[in-house]
Amino acid sequence: MSPIANDALARRNALVLSLAQAFSGANPAIVVSLGGLVGQMLVTDKQFATLPVSLFNLGLALGTIPAAMIMRGVGRRGGYVFAGSVGILAGCLAAFGIVTASFLIFCIGTTIAGFWGSFTQSYRFAATDAASDSFKARAISWVMIGGLVAGIIGPQTVIWTRDVIVTAPFAGAFLAQSFLALLTIAVVVFLRSPPVSAQSQTGGRPLREIVTQPRFIVAVTSGVVSAALMTFVMTAAPLAMIGCGHSVSTAALGIQWHVLAMYGPSFFTGRLIQRFGKERVTAVGLVLIAVSATVGLSGLTVAHFWGALILLGIGWNFGFIGATALVTDCYRSEERARVQAINDFLVFGFVALASFSSGNLLSTDGWGTLNLLVYPPVAVALGLLAWQSKKNAVVAA
Repeated sequence: MSPIANDALARRNALVLSLAQAFSGANPAIVVSLGGLVGQMLVTDKQFATLPVSLFNLGLALGTIPAAMIMRGVGRRGGYVFAGSVGILAGCLAAFGIVTASFLIFCIGTTIAGFWGSFTQSYRFAATDAASDSFKARAISWVMIGGLVAGIIGPQTVIWTRDVIVTAPFAGAFLAQSFLALLTIAVVVFLRSPPVSAQSQTGGRPLREIVTQPRFIVAVTSGVVSAALMTFVMTAAPLAMIGCGHSVSTAALGIQWHVLAMYGPSFFTGRLIQRFGKERVTAVGLVLIAVSATVGLSGLTVAHFWGALILLGIGWNFGFIGATALVTDCYRSEERARVQAINDFLVFGFVALASFSSGNLLSTDGWGTLNLLVYPPVAVALGLLAWQSKKNAVVAA
């Protein structure tokens, strides 16, 4: 197939995946907005209130490698249909846990929702399967644009459905989550990406050789820092807002603005990468994450919380898309599935650790300390990016 035909297929698939992202991307917004609140409602020790959100991220991390194996066997489309079915189960279980006042069942539901999310995270890589090198960054951005719609659907689903079941607050939102999973299935059946099993899964370099490349280390570190810090702050933000006297609706809308900021820049992030380079855009994202922490430290009003969350979202967009684009430069076609899986396992493994520590730090040390801890990882990632850019300049010379 010619590069032009490949990019035509890549554009079609990116549009399908963008629409699927709009529905399945609402999944984390629902869990993050309500997980801690439901946790407070169901558990007596408030230190465990954010455990459902942390388990969501753990399920996401643990699901990355099984997701790659499933898609290797049945292809991208078959894997995504299976994932949607898992999403339906997750929402129903979470709702049942609320109705029966079972914290355990609710946590099982959010963990399984994370497993569904591990498939969704691979949409950005699936969009590059048939894309030329020049279109890869834009294909990733197109998929991420679907998250912009998810940023509206998720929080608004919470607001519209949280009181549908009067005797079980928030259960309706998780039943709506199941419906969104069903809509995702209806969309992904139109995907025409080549099956992963057909993409030369044998051969290639040993995985150890690939992951010890300096460029891969820089790319993964940037992705880990961008994603983990975003989760670290976002997980605690709704509880911090409510703890400062702000309403549940205000907290949900804060997450909505945050998710919109996460995906809104995707309209032009790909073009920025083409113009200024992957390293520079990634670095700008990391700097914005640090700036968001500074805003979070400067006050406790709604404007401070929302401003910090918006900057955090934009920073994540530049940092995460830039890091993803960097990873695509680190593997050959026959190495694609293995490298993508190990990248996501590392990134979302650290995301899970960040989520687990977030709630505990908020309850013991407060919102201020949580924001202060943003700076050291950002400094490390920026240092590695500067080193990689200098190395590239020497090679080019």
